[in-house]
Amino acid sequence: MSSELTEDQVRHVARLSRLKLSDDQVRHYAQQLSAVLGYVSKLNELNVEGVEPMAHAMDITNVFRGDEPGPTLSVEAVLANAPDKSPPFFKVPKVLGEASGA
Repeated sequence: MSSELTEDQVRHVARLSRLKLSDDQVRHYAQQLSAVLGYVSKLNELNVEGVEPMAHAMDITNVFRGDEPGPTLSVEAVLANAPDKSPPFFKVPKVLGEASGA
């Protein structure tokens, strides 16, 4: 696979990402992204035969505490610093629908 990105490919990715790029930006990003892909393609040159897959470079393990219920806050304490509330709920602006301002 070639690591050289075309300007059309950059425009396609920009459209999928809902980015509006000028022609200068497209040329600039095509060069930059091609360089990044070139560096990443160097990994294909490595001999990794016999190397075990790993999730982390160091030998570490997660230590999880037991999932035990503990003391909880009262509704009043939880809502004490809420900027807008309608107990027992937080009031937030509408984010979906026609009144969202989007």
